[in-house]
Amino acid sequence: MKKFLVVLLSLGLIVAFGATASAADVKFGGSYYVVGVYENNPNLTPSELGYQTYSRSFFYQRVRLQPVFAIADGLTFTARMDALEKQWGNTNYKGGVDDLTSSRRDQTGVIAQSQKIQESLEFERAYVTFMTGIGVFQVGYQNVDDWGTDFSDYSNSRPRIAFQTKAGPVTIAFAYEKLYETDTAGAGGPAYTGVAPTYAGGSNNDTYAISGTYNGKGIEAGLLYKYYALNWNAAAAANPYKTQRNLLSPYVKATFGPVYIEGELAYWFGKSAAYETVTGVATKEDVKLQAYGAYLKGKFNIGPAYVGALFAYSSGNDLSDDTKDTKNPGGCGTNFAPALILMNDALNTWTNGVGIRSTTGTTNVTTSKYNVIVYNMFAGINPTPKLNVEAGLTYAMVDKKALNKVGTVVTEADSDKLGTEFDVKATYKIYDNLSYMVGAGYLWAGDYFKGNTPVGAVAAKIDNDYILLNQLTLSF
Repeated sequence: MKKFLVVLLSLGLIVAFGATASAADVKFGGSYYVVGVYENNPNLTPSELGYQTYSRSFFYQRVRLQPVFAIADGLTFTARMDALEKQWGNTNYKGGVDDLTSSRRDQTGVIAQSQKIQESLEFERAYVTFMTGIGVFQVGYQNVDDWGTDFSDYSNSRPRIAFQTKAGPVTIAFAYEKLYETDTAGAGGPAYTGVAPTYAGGSNNDTYAISGTYNGKGIEAGLLYKYYALNWNAAAAANPYKTQRNLLSPYVKATFGPVYIEGELAYWFGKSAAYETVTGVATKEDVKLQAYGAYLKGKFNIGPAYVGALFAYSSGNDLSDDTKDTKNPGGCGTNFAPALILMNDALNTWTNGVGIRSTTGTTNVTTSKYNVIVYNMFAGINPTPKLNVEAGLTYAMVDKKALNKVGTVVTEADSDKLGTEFDVKATYKIYDNLSYMVGAGYLWAGDYFKGNTPVGAVAAKIDNDYILLNQLTLSF
């Protein structure tokens, strides 16, 4: 019976899509990439001590389809599906962690620790866009966590209701996102005890945003305010609390002849933990949030060549005060990738969350890039319209050295230096929509990866790392 229902549902979907396509203009877009990676020493193991070093080499790929159904004038439906998103030769598990929201359960109902490979189409987004006399609405699973520049961007997919309208050169937008719904997430709500629930709204997580963006000749600027109502821990048995974050983020992009500049700021404030009262008594003192992020990039074009530099900052927390949180919850974002090793989120995604780390410090700095300061210089040239060659030098450090806190004792890393990395890459356009890139990077690892050396102990040793990669990218 179950197989019959699956077949019946499949036939129904085919008929539905066929009927829709016949009545609408369908435009297909998408992309495909395959990447080959060799990394020499991701664990930063010191070879001169006779230790066995570890290297890894692998291929990974992704197919992405994004059809847009133009149903009527001013009315479209957009979907996005990913397929065969996995390492080559990996027949069991995907190896990445970016699809953990699509949990799979074993026969006992327990969520698997690693997600099975997405062998068939996995729907990521589906939303309707319609124009009205007052503005444009978008409703459904859409792109979120992108604003301004690539700094602090993630390109996630979540359910959202968005509205935007024009006021001259200014676009005003409002958005509501549903991060997590508690009412139907579990096996049911708590048993009725005759006592009114302590926390209104349960553990729902929502965001609300308003923004304004100005577009003029050679300049684009915007300002975002976003409120995060995060209630993951509101129903905790001990010390329940809510998280109430506010974000103010202005950005600017400007072109002055051969010079291009862009910048973005992030100011976070509110409460990382607003503890509720139990029988009229506060469980703990609230934790105040006050954190910062900053980004600036400049590029100067000189004929077929260019030079540039960037700076990025994401505040950390020294753990000295339990009532204050200064760690930037937005970080630098996964889209921000000035280097091939230190700041390359793909290494983390396709190595099951390992990225680079030392065996002593186990510090991962390839993901969201919290608590970091980054300096980068780059230069490139286009010898022909189809070929680009670029080199970059990156220096990175942490903002705060604190690793953990036990009682009142804070443990700090031996150093705040993450390291210096030199990268070079060349990209050739085989066709307008097909490009091939080869790249190499060498990391002189900083002593932050040693972690903490206790008094009287022998300091840890680390070694450097290098990476070779090539990537074929098709867009259509």
